[in-house]
Amino acid sequence: MNRKTTLAAIGGYQPFLFCIGMYFVALFFSIFICSAIFYAFYPKKIAKEAGSNHRTAVMTPGNSNILLTVTK
Repeated sequence: MNRKTTLAAIGGYQPFLFCIGMYFVALFFSIFICSAIFYAFYPKKIAKEAGSNHRTAVMTPGNSNILLTVTK
């Protein structure tokens, strides 16, 4: 008498399910990799403007404001 089990049927799909799973994992990580490369070549406007000039007001002990400019 032969037993019918579904375990053997599921085991037959294992390579197919593995390939589909790895495809979605690679697709998920490629989104982050491609966006990192894109923003390396085309940085956001806010980050580009922040690197140009920094101006801050510094308080001194005599309560007078001094304008401090820091550039690279």
